[in-house]
Amino acid sequence: MTASSRWRRIASTMYDYVLLTIGALLSATAVRFFLVPNQVVSGGITGVAQLLNTFLGTPVGAVVLILNVPLLITGWRYLGGAVFGVRTFYTVVVMSLAIDVLTPFARPITNDPLLYSLYGGLIDGLGIGLVLRARGTTGGSDILARLIERRFGIQPGRSLLGFDTMVFTAALFSYGPEKILYALLVAFTSSRAIDTVLAAGKGARQALIITSTPEPIRQAVLHRLGRGLTQLEGIGGYTGMTRAVLLCVVARTEIGALKNIISTVDPAAFVIVGEVDEVIGEGFSRST
Repeated sequence: MTASSRWRRIASTMYDYVLLTIGALLSATAVRFFLVPNQVVSGGITGVAQLLNTFLGTPVGAVVLILNVPLLITGWRYLGGAVFGVRTFYTVVVMSLAIDVLTPFARPITNDPLLYSLYGGLIDGLGIGLVLRARGTTGGSDILARLIERRFGIQPGRSLLGFDTMVFTAALFSYGPEKILYALLVAFTSSRAIDTVLAAGKGARQALIITSTPEPIRQAVLHRLGRGLTQLEGIGGYTGMTRAVLLCVVARTEIGALKNIISTVDPAAFVIVGEVDEVIGEGFSRST
């Protein structure tokens, strides 16, 4: 490993830990200032810790840390070994300590149910999303969500929403139906925020260009957009004629320029444009 690559690796790791710290603090802020003071249960292990706090008076942060131990061991084995385990342990410790350290200062920022539900879910989701993006988790149901994503390809936000629903059902008799309805709003907002953070910067647009003049389009895309293309061969289902099919993937901000190039070079071209969740390769992300 060269010196430059070693420094890039160190810088990347430091950046990840900054994201882990910010994400853990955001989640702790959502729990301590928006959810707990307003008796709105959050999902996963934190929600269980809130219920125990209600019945037994146990500190929320300490219970979160204790309940995460077996899940951390599972994650260490199946989700990346030491790197995953250390990052998740660090995140859980920071979040748990922050929840309890902030307890003396915790006052409801707002008493409006809609505001504390929406902003509590948004801040919590942003925090969890940053942690997942830095290849860690906040423990608890996040680990299970990562396992399900790895095995079935289901987005973490959707899995977390399912886990949260089970916790809310258990909490129904403690907080009442109205608080649970707000808790569901928190969970939904959080899940959307998580998926938004994970998708940020990874999305792109894919264009399939069916044209009789592929070379001018190829040259224009290569030199004006700096993007590559893959040329395929297509056969018309009605005419039976062979025509070129160009496959091109560009950033969302470049799709307008691409369509302008196509309409200028070949106004008769047939173009299909679609969303792409993530692209890995030259000119795009190098890793998941």
